[in-house]
Amino acid sequence: MTTPLIFLLVTFVALSLAQVPLGIAMIGGGFVYLAMSGQDLGIATDQIMNSLNTSYVLLAVPMFILAANVMSAGTISERLWRAADMAVGHVRGGLGHVTILVAVIFSSMSGSAIADAAGPGMISLKMMRDVGGFRRGFAAALTAASATIAPIIPPSIPMVLYALNANASVAALFLGGIVPGLMMAVFLMLAVSYVARRSDMPHRDWAGMRPLAKSLGRAALPMTIPVVLLGGIWSGAFTPTEAAAIAAIYSMLIASLAYRALGLARLWGVLKESMQASVTVMLLIAGAFLMNYAIAAEQLDKLLAAWVIGADFSRLEFLLAVNIVFLLLGCLIDTGTLILVLVPLLLPTTQALGINTVHFGVLITINIMIGLVTPPFGMLLFTLSRLGDVPIGEIVADLLPFLVALIAALAIVTFVPSTVLWLPSMFGY
Repeated sequence: MTTPLIFLLVTFVALSLAQVPLGIAMIGGGFVYLAMSGQDLGIATDQIMNSLNTSYVLLAVPMFILAANVMSAGTISERLWRAADMAVGHVRGGLGHVTILVAVIFSSMSGSAIADAAGPGMISLKMMRDVGGFRRGFAAALTAASATIAPIIPPSIPMVLYALNANASVAALFLGGIVPGLMMAVFLMLAVSYVARRSDMPHRDWAGMRPLAKSLGRAALPMTIPVVLLGGIWSGAFTPTEAAAIAAIYSMLIASLAYRALGLARLWGVLKESMQASVTVMLLIAGAFLMNYAIAAEQLDKLLAAWVIGADFSRLEFLLAVNIVFLLLGCLIDTGTLILVLVPLLLPTTQALGINTVHFGVLITINIMIGLVTPPFGMLLFTLSRLGDVPIGEIVADLLPFLVALIAALAIVTFVPSTVLWLPSMFGY
């Protein structure tokens, strides 16, 4: 490791520990690297501006953020929750199953785990705790675990960032996430059923077809969002970036005109919140471009690939090692930072081992999402603890069955690549 690279890492870690935003910390480390290696500091501006200006797919990120925030602020989340409650709320542990089903539906609209937890997740948490009589730790743990599905079932902000770095097809990644995302949902439902039977959780009588039909009617418009969004992408009617803009506009029209739940004042708040989140992500991306320049200049990606090949690692051994690393780092480091910094470092190795780019992208996205609910530092745990006023200790105490369910789904995706690649191949990717 060269002296400039050491100074880059030291600067980045020091600024991060000083609670400087990660994007600025990465940019600072990049400037130090250029200065210590005797290069023109203008390279930093050139790398950042050229990369941002030529990455059309990046426009999808703020649009998906806006769409998710609109759906959380309007009555869309509440309508989806009521429909899911009428469908499966009568079975044992019913509100737990409702939480998972809502997460699946909302994930096909937002692409953000935090948005899922803060929107329909908070409705589920309150209903499980106040109406269903669930322990608040159990309710928060399940809500956090369910939110991890959001970036796996398309659309997905992390997959857009991965596609940017890996030069992969966004549409293929979106298709590849469907089966693993549904598998995660099924495994979580099995975990809920197991806990419900052991704890003898109560269940209610089914309300009947008429209330179900009424609730589905109230949620009909939001349910057309994923149909328009994903159908348009896979039919070739529009690109994923255009789809993100359509999702944002369509959700705004539904919330403001059809449901009249999003007035001008509230819309302005949503726009401000979305702009702040988008700037944070773009700062991360700018810093990552600079860090990736240093990685390429030092040829770290090629050195890692040569070492893995020389050590005679098999594909499975490498993927298992990646799982462990991303699970650990996922609870410590921001999702965008992990994808933007580590993916360029690992890609040459995956190519040398013959690992499919789409399979690898979905796999690490699942890893990072599980990291978000891994104690003691998982971001979703802190989000639910703060928003739901539930101590972290209570959430962790009830988390194990759901963590096991998610890791079981991850293991299947690791060992059986066809779970990811089957749908993309059906569509010709």
